[in-house]
Amino acid sequence: MLIAVCSLKGSPGVTTLATALGARWPGHQSPIVVEVDPAGGDLMARFRLPDTPGLVSLAAAARGRGGTDPTLLAQHTQLLPGGLRVVLGPVGAEQARAALMVLASGLSSPLRRAADHPDTTVIADCGRVDPDSPALPIIRSADAMLLLARPHDDELAHVALKLQAAQQWSRRPCFILVGDGYPTAEVSQALRIPVMGRVPRDAKGAAVLCGQGTSRRGPDKSALGRAAATIALNLAAHGLQPATANSPQAPHLRLAVAGEPVSGASLQPLGPQTRNGVTP
Repeated sequence: MLIAVCSLKGSPGVTTLATALGARWPGHQSPIVVEVDPAGGDLMARFRLPDTPGLVSLAAAARGRGGTDPTLLAQHTQLLPGGLRVVLGPVGAEQARAALMVLASGLSSPLRRAADHPDTTVIADCGRVDPDSPALPIIRSADAMLLLARPHDDELAHVALKLQAAQQWSRRPCFILVGDGYPTAEVSQALRIPVMGRVPRDAKGAAVLCGQGTSRRGPDKSALGRAAATIALNLAAHGLQPATANSPQAPHLRLAVAGEPVSGASLQPLGPQTRNGVTP
């Protein structure tokens, strides 16, 4: 499978969730997390890793070989302290966008070819995405797109404006809420879409995944890790029969969410007219 993780506004924790999904992916697979954020990667600095191998060396190799080798992606990974394989994005946006122009060109990217290989899951950290993003071809080729947003007025207003277009980017769009704010049911009703799941705000769990935590508790012990494991399990189960370009769009995936945080106000429904004119 190829899973694209992205947002439409702000930084709701795309890299953190992508890393958590990789760390908690079910079964015996060894997922590969790839930083394809056009704004540049974060994991290299967070874990103080060398800049190569990574996305830039992958792009150079793909240019030379045409990206036809399904094992090419794995050849440009590094290991995080927990053993997760990652393809590090460069820190600078200019380098990241140049690499993406190579990797996202053509009929099949190295990410897609690797994901088509048996027992291989690729999780692409696409960062914040818009219709001009060089990461968009990777999202379009993914088996599922996880669209993250915080359940706050400002972020949901931007999601409402862009949601109809964003849903066309993927054969299986999945909406994920991050942190406290409006209850899941209210967001689903207001935006008129199902919510696949909710990731709690877990500073300690995120710190462990970012290489900054001092706790001995692994990702499987944190609230963030448990939420990521549930989402990963749901994705893996539905991935056995992925949607295709020639088949009807697969339904949104849904998860029951317990312990909903609530805010002091109710979210008003955002109908078709509001979607075209909503303001934060």
